[in-house]
This record gives sequence, C-alpha cells and structure tokens, in this order.
Amino acid sequence: MGDPAGIGPEVIVKALSDRKIYDLCRPVVFGDHGALDLYAGVKGHSLIRDIAHPSESQGRPGRIDLIPVCSLPKSILTPGLPKRQGGAAMVDCILTAVEMAKSKAISAVVTCPISKTLMHQAGYDYEGHTQLLASLTRCRDYVMMLAGSRLRVALVTIHCALQEVPSLLSKENVFRTLRITAEALQQDFGIPGPRLAVAALNPHAGEEGLFGREEEEILRPAIRKARAKGYGVEGPFPADSLFYKAAGGAFDAVVAMYHDQGLIPLKLLHFSDAVNVTLGLPIVRTSVDHGTAYDIAGKDRADSSSLKAAIRTAVMMARNRERRSALNA
Repeated sequence: MGDPAGIGPEVIVKALSDRKIYDLCRPVVFGDHGALDLYAGVKGHSLIRDIAHPSESQGRPGRIDLIPVCSLPKSILTPGLPKRQGGAAMVDCILTAVEMAKSKAISAVVTCPISKTLMHQAGYDYEGHTQLLASLTRCRDYVMMLAGSRLRVALVTIHCALQEVPSLLSKENVFRTLRITAEALQQDFGIPGPRLAVAALNPHAGEEGLFGREEEEILRPAIRKARAKGYGVEGPFPADSLFYKAAGGAFDAVVAMYHDQGLIPLKLLHFSDAVNVTLGLPIVRTSVDHGTAYDIAGKDRADSSSLKAAIRTAVMMARNRERRSALNA
C-alpha cells in the first residue's frame, strides 16, 4: 500500500480498475481497508474483498482482494497528512508481503511509495525501500534499476550526497553492479547476452585524466574484469551523449555512477511509466517510480501508469524466473 496518507491507495484502486491487469495475474493488496475505501466505489472503481491468505484471491475484475494488514482509525486516514501510526502500518505491509514472497505464497512484490521519515520513526533506519528489502531477504548484493521501454539505468551509488560519490566508487563496487545487472537482465528480463554501457563519472570521460582519474583507476579496470568474466560491457562513455545512444537501442542498460546522472535522462523519457526494480534479490520486487505526492493525495489527480507498469514488469520477471527454474530442474 505504501504510506496511506500518500497516493498509494489511490493508484492501487485506479490500477486495479484496469481489467487488463487481471489478464496477467491475480493481484492481492496488502494494506488498510479504510485507506482503499476512500477511493474504491468512486467513479465506478472496484469493490474491496477482505481475504486472509493469497490462496483465497479470486482475481476477478471489479473486486480488489485485500489482506488487511492493518486497521487504522479514520483520524489517521487524512490524505496528504502523514502520521506516525500510518508509517508503522506502511512498514507492516512491506514486512507481511516480503514474508509471503519468501514462502512462495505470492510470486512477486510490487510496492507503492513510502515516506522514509515515517519508516525511520517506525524503527527501521534504512535509506529506503531497497535497503529494507535487502535486509529482510538477507541479500548483500543488490542493485537499484529504473526501467522503461526505451531506457534502463542501474546505479552504482544510490541515495548519498553528490560530494560523497567519488569516495564511494571502487573497482569492486562497479564490477559488482555490472555483474548483478548483466545476470538480472538474463534471468529476470529474458535478454540473452545483454549489452551494458558504463557512464563516466567525469566530463568527457575524464579526458585521459585531465578532469579526474576515476575513469582510469576505477571504471576501466572494472570493465576489463567484467569483460574477462564474459559480460558484454563497453565504456566508460561520456554521459552527455551515452543516454541518447542507449535510448536509441544501442545498449540494453546503462550503469550510472550516481542517482541523478541516471535518473534525469530516465525520467525525461519515462516520467509516468518508469519502474523501480531491485536486482539481485531472491524475490521479485518492483515499485512505482514516484513518491508519496502528498500535495495531490485525495484529489483524484494521481496517475496509476507507473504502478501498472510495475505490475507488468513483476509478472514478466516472475514468469522468466519460473521458466529458468523449470529448465534447471
């Protein structure tokens, strides 16, 4: 559900009003009945049906199968006004869904936007969703990827100050990101022999050290190591021209050095339909690529396109994993 005071409940109801979603999967919502009820039934949206376990879901268009993880009082359910109690419920929904995924009761987890501040207040001191999920699944090697139909971007560093980025880069960190990204594109996205491009940290890819040494001392050695392991990796390329080529189909994904380097071009192309994917986890997890949007919560202005794209991507990833598992059995 995400934060009940954000647009998560609204985009869930809107997304699950699309009958095409039910052609792909049997969606089950982990959330609060009252939060969804603010939007369900309005303008012909779905009705809500409480269930105790995913096995009870019917996957019928017009009905939302809900596992009511929480039961929040109406005083907490004011759109646009986040509350500590709502944050605790937000985290409980994540914990419950992840446990269901780990036990194979569900095939994938799709998450709506959360408040990092509320997550911290609930006692979970993580940078965000990605780090919490990695901890819950005991996964040390994971990568955050943002994906759209024209461009996919994986990040070496995520949420940190820009001035900290150079000190966080290392040959091993860059290689690890390349390895996880390449393997996930094969396993989860069904892309044989994926082509990766590495974005340089510095302008003009450092201009042979004139504008920085990271390309020569960190990126090129990591790329050589990845290529020696059989991964299709090229670069480092100047970032100012790389994303244009990648969006044109030259590469299956770009590995960017820091958050805004990769997400500015990604959101320029896929502002409404990008999907956040956590690569390397033992479970399938996708997410919307937007925040809680408290300023428009409850105003019927939220766009569910990113959530529907996240659901479609999760289904694709789950099916690809199932096929790969069957082949290896």
